[in-house]
Amino acid sequence: MTEKSKGKVDAHFFPVLAKYDMSKVKVEDRGLEKYINLETENLYLGGVFSNKMFAKAKVPIVERLINNIMRTEVYTGKKIKAYKVVKAAFEIIEKRTKSNPIQVFVDSLQNAAPKEETTRLRFGGISVPKAVDTAPQRRLDLALRNICKGSVSASHKNKRSIESCLADEIIKASKNDVASFAIGKKNDVERVAKSAR
Repeated sequence: MTEKSKGKVDAHFFPVLAKYDMSKVKVEDRGLEKYINLETENLYLGGVFSNKMFAKAKVPIVERLINNIMRTEVYTGKKIKAYKVVKAAFEIIEKRTKSNPIQVFVDSLQNAAPKEETTRLRFGGISVPKAVDTAPQRRLDLALRNICKGSVSASHKNKRSIESCLADEIIKASKNDVASFAIGKKNDVERVAKSAR
């Protein structure tokens, strides 16, 4: 096995990537466009890009969602289990919205990505909060993290399954609904940044 083919799999190994038409998915946010990878031809699974700077932009966005689901003790290291959750969530989204779930997911990422946040600057002996623009890759990371954290926390000690909670979170975020955990977090971060301008 050569270095280039190591870790490479066919998209049909993960049917969720082959089932939905990625060519019709549109990314309207010009900043995030470069970092949302919708290709399924050169699909790599595992840590092929783990030690390379900015290489996570080459990882398919659906796989990044699967990796982010593996945050709690229930899913840590269980990629197939997390994959089944995402696959079931996309089927629920397709049934409810009657549209391509990948497009709904991309819309939710664009809506949940904060544009501004705060950092601390030290002037003499005091630290002052200062509003800064968020880098596009960090915006995407925060959106993915908040969508997954919201769905995992909603399903904790709840009768509803994580699949329906994830589908709910993605649909709400795609509609820019403030009931979504990710949209709420984004609004909080941007409100604090606005006051620190």
